[in-house]
Amino acid sequence: MTVASLPATGLAPEIRAVQERAAGSSFYLAMRLMPKPEREAMFAIYAYCRAVDDIADDGVGLPAERQAALDRWRDDLDALYGGGTPELTAFLVGTVRRYGLRQQDFLAVIDGMEMDITGQSCGPDLATLDLYCDRVASAVGRLSIKVFGMAEGPGFDLAHHLGRALQLTNILRDLDEDAGLGRLYLPDEHLNEAGVRTRDPAAVIADPAVDITCRKVAALAHEHYRAADRIMLKRPAGRIRTPRLMSAVYGAILRETEKKGWAPPRQRVSLGKARLLAIVLSSGLLG
Repeated sequence: MTVASLPATGLAPEIRAVQERAAGSSFYLAMRLMPKPEREAMFAIYAYCRAVDDIADDGVGLPAERQAALDRWRDDLDALYGGGTPELTAFLVGTVRRYGLRQQDFLAVIDGMEMDITGQSCGPDLATLDLYCDRVASAVGRLSIKVFGMAEGPGFDLAHHLGRALQLTNILRDLDEDAGLGRLYLPDEHLNEAGVRTRDPAAVIADPAVDITCRKVAALAHEHYRAADRIMLKRPAGRIRTPRLMSAVYGAILRETEKKGWAPPRQRVSLGKARLLAIVLSSGLLG
């Protein structure tokens, strides 16, 4: 497909907005390791993800209305890649053109948001949880590795494993926040094994047995971190400092969360600036 031929100069307000929104986060720290053009491209991808995620998360409108809003983004992507005149995705033109980003990966993110709207991701089986992680995280990784300058072979493998590791870590860290939105991403099989029969999000996270389930999900996340780290240890071509930092930071968040456990009441883990800097220095990422 042909990417729309629109001016791609200047920093779009959508990109500036997410830069401000991310300031001070571990994601922002990871982006600071990249040269300016690549950093701005990553923020463009992040702006897209935030926009479609907000449709699913803000709770505004009936499910059908939110579905229609996602469909407008799908149609706009068709315009972007089909040589039309995109409106919603106009801020992506320069990034898509420069780095050869694939439409199917942008669409996969929308598919993931649709799973939230329709409830497919609430108490999913393991296969559905894996599909959800692929759409909302690994698809973003597939877009990102293009910006990192990685070949698709090792790049897509890295996106597969690191995307799942990061998403599972977020799920385990955000149990209470997600339950407040009526969301429950813990897999059905592990809940059954722990003796948790209800799938009401608030009731599940109030059950002390949720800790058993979460530790099994954590073990799966660790497997993906190890697989991602093995890929990066081979030093594939491209800029891998950013994914190395994301792996180190979120791996530390997962380990700290494990120490505290998931039995209620829980305390959401957040690494302070001193800890983040220590991870950067210990990982040799400033060199």
